Amino acid sequence: MKKIIITAAITGGAHTPSMSPHLPVTPQEIADQAIEAIEAGAAIVHLHARNPEDGRPTGDPEIFRQFVSRIKTETDAIVNVSTGGGGPAMPISERAAAGVALQPEMCSLNMGSINLNLSEMAAKDRNWRYSWEVEHLTATKDLVFRNTFSDIEWILRTIGAAGTRFEFECYDVSHLYTLKYFLDKGLVKPPLFIQTIFGLRGAIGAHIEDVMHQKRTADRLFGDQYHWSVLGAGKDQMSLATLAAIMGGNVRVGLEDSLYIGRGELAVSNAAQVQKIRSIIEPLGFEIATPQEAREMLALKGKANTAF
Repeated sequence: MKKIIITAAITGGAHTPSMSPHLPVTPQEIADQAIEAIEAGAAIVHLHARNPEDGRPTGDPEIFRQFVSRIKTETDAIVNVSTGGGGPAMPISERAAAGVALQPEMCSLNMGSINLNLSEMAAKDRNWRYSWEVEHLTATKDLVFRNTFSDIEWILRTIGAAGTRFEFECYDVSHLYTLKYFLDKGLVKPPLFIQTIFGLRGAIGAHIEDVMHQKRTADRLFGDQYHWSVLGAGKDQMSLATLAAIMGGNVRVGLEDSLYIGRGELAVSNAAQVQKIRSIIEPLGFEIATPQEAREMLALKGKANTAF
């Protein structure tokens, strides 16, 4: 039985600081929570950056550098730098700037455009800490989260030239077909690490049949050329991660994807979510991959070959 890779998505760009006091914002907070999640069992940390003054998402490579360097120094984990950015107006060059500059072992790559709608979060009654938060969320009602074939190819060629491999984020069935297109073109090479994403407004749902359909499609398109992972957004995080493990897949948890550890209970850290999924899947007989085991499974270049 193969070992399960746990990815921890530490902060993201969808949730805003007012939603949870535990959401990491500053480089120190992001590094602290990433290291704790790694110590809890995460082999990969999926990372976004935020402006440390107000928590607004940013693509600034120098802010990324402040926490990725510490994570690299203090752990053996795989540093995965997001090219997804965060913000309706963030162009692809800004979203991907850290991946270009830092040449990490892994970057995330969204495999298609979606109408990603986060505006319902703005309607909740809460004490907003920063003026940008409601505007940022409300604006997504009119957002096309752009990831065109040209955008994808630019990232593959520009970031991939440094030997960086990718977490291919697939929000719908069509994204799997887009990935197959780039595989056939020779712009991506197996083994592929495919992160199927469920439960976001504007993307595929979180029903078990949605998960099964994505898995069947990926099996048909990629056969034994890929490693499958599952991200369930919000309330579906733990249930879909458990399902993925039972089906032979890998799992992703973290405060980027859900702020909660249980119904109505905020997670106090990313490590708490890693510990919870371990407490579910290890008693079922599954083993957790170490960072080095994950590195070998995904054919990564090694942390010594990065630019940070």
